[in-house]
Amino acid sequence: MQALGETERVPLLAATGRVLAEAVSADRDYPPVARSIRDGYAVRSAELPGSFRVIGEVRAGTSFAGEVGPGECVEIMTGAPMPAGADAVVMVEHATLADGVMTTERRQMSGDHWTTAGCDAKAGGVVLPAGVRLRFNHIAMLATVGQAEVVVYRQPRVAILATGDEVVDITADPAVEQVRNSNSYSVAAQVLQAGGIPTVLPVAKDNLPDTRRLIAEGLEHDLLLLSGGVSAGKYDLVETVLAEYSAEFFFTRVRMQPGQPLVFGQAQGKFFFGLPGNPASTMVTFAAIARLAVTRLGGEADGEGPKWLGTLQGELRLKPGLTRFLPGEMRGSGVFPVPYSGSGDVPALARANVFMVTDPGRDMYLPGEEIEVLPIA
Repeated sequence: MQALGETERVPLLAATGRVLAEAVSADRDYPPVARSIRDGYAVRSAELPGSFRVIGEVRAGTSFAGEVGPGECVEIMTGAPMPAGADAVVMVEHATLADGVMTTERRQMSGDHWTTAGCDAKAGGVVLPAGVRLRFNHIAMLATVGQAEVVVYRQPRVAILATGDEVVDITADPAVEQVRNSNSYSVAAQVLQAGGIPTVLPVAKDNLPDTRRLIAEGLEHDLLLLSGGVSAGKYDLVETVLAEYSAEFFFTRVRMQPGQPLVFGQAQGKFFFGLPGNPASTMVTFAAIARLAVTRLGGEADGEGPKWLGTLQGELRLKPGLTRFLPGEMRGSGVFPVPYSGSGDVPALARANVFMVTDPGRDMYLPGEEIEVLPIA
């Protein structure tokens, strides 16, 4: 899946979380001059140890006009430019000062406690490559090199469409046979975390006209995420309607649980996913698979997300044959299975902070074993 390719220039803080579209280079050497990395005294290292007459002071943001000669030193602060003639800094805690004379018993090597010009970055050198998702440390780098505005990839617009007569608005007082539309909101939150702009569409009822109309609206976006209606039931109409739009189906099922009836394809030049309707299935299939589509469409070349290992703090017994995603709570490096009654158990999912990812060839994990986990983030 290719990135959208469309870019825009935004103010620096508005670029947080976005993907950089153009490489950024240093506008000058960093640091631009040799500078001290300690408070102390700038000296000629060949004369150490000894006593030195203090001929001046240099603070960060100032410079010393003279030159350090034999038997002389300059008091210097962290970040201040190194005076000419000096090639080492004696730290203030290793020196004594009396009547304008600094004395130290320390021996120093040339180059101690100061940095050369350009040691962090050279003028014209790339400090951030294109394709980086910008975090606070990258924002610091951009501010350092004077980038008040940044060229980033446009955020993908993602339509979210829940289906089913049983699904009602979250503000409704549901009947016993109905459920509130939690899936659209959980997926919208996942889209936001992946860098997309979600649009929650009205629920598509289990009839062809309603499903057609809302799928058509969803395909006006960069990506369509459907929740429910992708199984083999009599009223699962999503695949039928997508076929009417000459959809190409890349796959209609995956060997994972929850989430086996997952659909991925393209219609009218737009990608779509049909996510299963149970809450855990919806969350897992987005986190494990559909999230990558959002990050790629937003310009990120490698957006698979973190893969962690944890130490299992309990026993897991499994039926082999499928990759299973089970709710867990990670505390430090330990992973504790969360009691779980099935893919509709939203309270259990709310207590989890990871999904434990099992090997399809295994039927048991014992306490103390390492297990892959997928962060809920």
